[in-house]
Amino acid sequence: MTDLATEPFEADAVPAPPSRWRAALEWVVLYILSIAGALAISAGLVAVTGNSWQKVFGALLDGAFLAEGRWGNTLTVAAPLLLVALGMVIGVKAGLFNIGQEGQLLMGAMAMAFVGTKLAGPGPVLLVFGLVLGVVAGGAYAGIAGVMKYRRNVPEVISTLLLVFIAYQIVGYAITTDWFLRDTDPDRPSRAVTSAIMPDGIRLPVIRMFGNEFPIGFVIAVILAFVVAFVLARTVWGFRFRLLGSNPKVAQKMGIAANRTGGMALFLSGGFAGLAGAIMLAGGSSGFRLTTGFATNIGWQGLLVALVAGSNALVSIVVAILFAALRTGSGFLASTGVDRKIVDVVQALLVLALLIPPAVMFVRRRRKALAMADEEIDILNEEAV
Repeated sequence: MTDLATEPFEADAVPAPPSRWRAALEWVVLYILSIAGALAISAGLVAVTGNSWQKVFGALLDGAFLAEGRWGNTLTVAAPLLLVALGMVIGVKAGLFNIGQEGQLLMGAMAMAFVGTKLAGPGPVLLVFGLVLGVVAGGAYAGIAGVMKYRRNVPEVISTLLLVFIAYQIVGYAITTDWFLRDTDPDRPSRAVTSAIMPDGIRLPVIRMFGNEFPIGFVIAVILAFVVAFVLARTVWGFRFRLLGSNPKVAQKMGIAANRTGGMALFLSGGFAGLAGAIMLAGGSSGFRLTTGFATNIGWQGLLVALVAGSNALVSIVVAILFAALRTGSGFLASTGVDRKIVDVVQALLVLALLIPPAVMFVRRRRKALAMADEEIDILNEEAV
């Protein structure tokens, strides 16, 4: 019998894994090619409409970053997108797919509106209380789906989605009811049904630099992105979330309660969406008033941010700014004669482009794994013979 401990090791027996630099280069090349392809298709679609793609992309850049005061607006929009994405990242790491952030965002905004228009006290105290209550409201609303999942085995994908439509009705009731949030001021400039306006003392501070201004909410969102990345990678709770998401059976054997850990993940996921809503309202969205169309699809687009970012909290920062740039840049498309709907097409193509590299790498890894399994089966068959 051959002694494996004393047998000389042959370097060619085991293929050397690709270097980290080579793997990183492959990812970069794939992303560049995918994005370039998406932009080329977008340019072709614009040309088909009889317009100049150079003018269209120039208008997008001007509207998002280059024109005076525009990148401040982009960062303002990026803040809630990033917060929603962070909540999604936490849920995905725990193996849960909360897709009801649009409703949870509305719950957080409604909580902020209640604190700002119905309670009295020092402005900074009410602002902090409103943000905290926004987190609790969004988390509690997502917690309903958690109870349904762990008590009645209702999939959270279904329950969180359906709760969005209930949230629309709750907000509609709140802003049309005098004793709740409806603005009863007869001298308000618009006769549209909204909540009362947020007082000056209960608004987020604004950062001004280089001719731009944006609420401090963006800074809060970026800080929280680093906190989430650290917690998921370096703490016990992060380990529990990741283990529950990767292998629930092993998590159960290690004493990790699915209902407690999963329920916490859902609460945090909804809490981040609720904080996004509170920051939007206190930061000036809809003129500091809660309206029926207040969310403006921020919840849905935040899901796309997390998806495109590969459920990575830090990558979500860049992706959130990209999506915000598409939203703010679309406002300048009227000068080119192109319908703003073309931005939705460009956004969809970019989402698909950014999903191609992970899909390609997954297929490559799967093929290698299958090839190695076939080789091992052949070796076992030869030894058996």
